[in-house]
Amino acid sequence: GSEMCIRDRELLKALKEAMKDKNLIRKNTIQMVRAAVLQVEKDKQIELTDEQVIEIIAKESKKRKDAEEEFEKSGREDLIKQNKEEMEILAEYLPKQLSVEEVEAIVKTVIEETGATSMKDMGTVMKSAKEKIGASADGKTISDAVKKLLA
Repeated sequence: GSEMCIRDRELLKALKEAMKDKNLIRKNTIQMVRAAVLQVEKDKQIELTDEQVIEIIAKESKKRKDAEEEFEKSGREDLIKQNKEEMEILAEYLPKQLSVEEVEAIVKTVIEETGATSMKDMGTVMKSAKEKIGASADGKTISDAVKKLLA
């Protein structure tokens, strides 16, 4: 299965360009994503689809987002800056992120479709909302919206 998915080809192309431009952060960020992709493919013996590659990129992006606070507490300007750059690079390979309002609008629709009325329906609503939203918002944003609208 040497058929690489489009995302992976894009990453490879970006990697070559970053090397040519001697853009280290870019090169390292993309290499790290590709390594994560290859690792999953090796472990699970599967070829990842674009969606799955996007999920990995979203996870990496979330790691950066979570680390941001830590770096800010420690006041390490260099790390804050690098972290931000990495997040921007990763964002190029993610679907456009929805705003909180957009996420809430989708969750509202899901609540109507599923007939959910209380927090005990949260699981059902989350599952549907995640399917609709995919990697266009992270799990926390979605669950915050569900909690807000079901409470």
